Amino acid sequence: MAAEGAVRIDVVNRLIEALPSRQRARFKKQCERVRLEFGTILCEAGEPIRRVYFPLTGFVSLVAAVSGHHPLEMGMIGSEGMLGATLALGVNAMPLRCIVQGSGSALSMNTAQFEQELTDCASLQPILDRYLYVLMAQLSQTSACIHFHEVEPRLARWLLMTHDRAHADHFHLTHEFLADMLGVRRSGVSTAAADLQARGLIRYTRGNIQIVDRKGLEAASCECYAAVVEDYESVMG
Repeated sequence: MAAEGAVRIDVVNRLIEALPSRQRARFKKQCERVRLEFGTILCEAGEPIRRVYFPLTGFVSLVAAVSGHHPLEMGMIGSEGMLGATLALGVNAMPLRCIVQGSGSALSMNTAQFEQELTDCASLQPILDRYLYVLMAQLSQTSACIHFHEVEPRLARWLLMTHDRAHADHFHLTHEFLADMLGVRRSGVSTAAADLQARGLIRYTRGNIQIVDRKGLEAASCECYAAVVEDYESVMG
C-alpha cells in the first residue's frame, strides 16, 4: 500500500527523538536512511534479525502466518516505534512476519551496530523497555478486537492506525487487501467501507481511500484504537 498525497516534512521517529540531544545526534550518525517498499518482507517469524528499522513515513505490519490461511495482521509499526526491539531483550528474532505495508522512508542499522548502541547509549534501553510494553499491549488489544468486534468498527480502527503512520490522507488499497489484513471476507469489507463512505467519513473510489472526517472515524471505531493510543502516550510520554 503506497501512501499518496502530501507528506509532512517534519516526520521523525519518536523513539529516537526521545533520546537526549547529544546521544540522539550520535545515534542518527550510525543510521542509514533507507526506502521501505510495499510488500517487502523485512523479517520472517523466528528468523534472525539482520537489520533494525526506525520508520519515518513508511510503516510495517506484523502478521501471523498460519498454514492454509491468509496472513492476519496483529500490529503495526510506524514512526512511533521500531522493528527489532526484541534485541533489547537479548532475543535475536521476531515472533511475527514483518512486511512493509506502507511505502516510505526509515532509519536503519545492522544488528551488530544496534547491539553496540544498546551498550554505548545509556538512555536507549529504558526507552525500548517502555516501547516493548506498548507493543505488547497493541498486540493484545488487536487479538481481543479480532475476536469481539464487528467488521465496520475494526475497519475504522485500521484506517486510523494507517492514517497515523502514513502521514497522508490518501491510501491506495483494495478490498481484498483489507480483507486479508482484518481476517474477514471481502464482502464484509465492501459493506463496511460503503457504510463509512455513506456516513461521509471516507471517500473510496477504485482502490483509493481518502480520510474525509477524522473525528467521525474515531467515533466509528471500536474502543481498541483509543486504548492503544492512550497506552502509548501514558507510557512513552
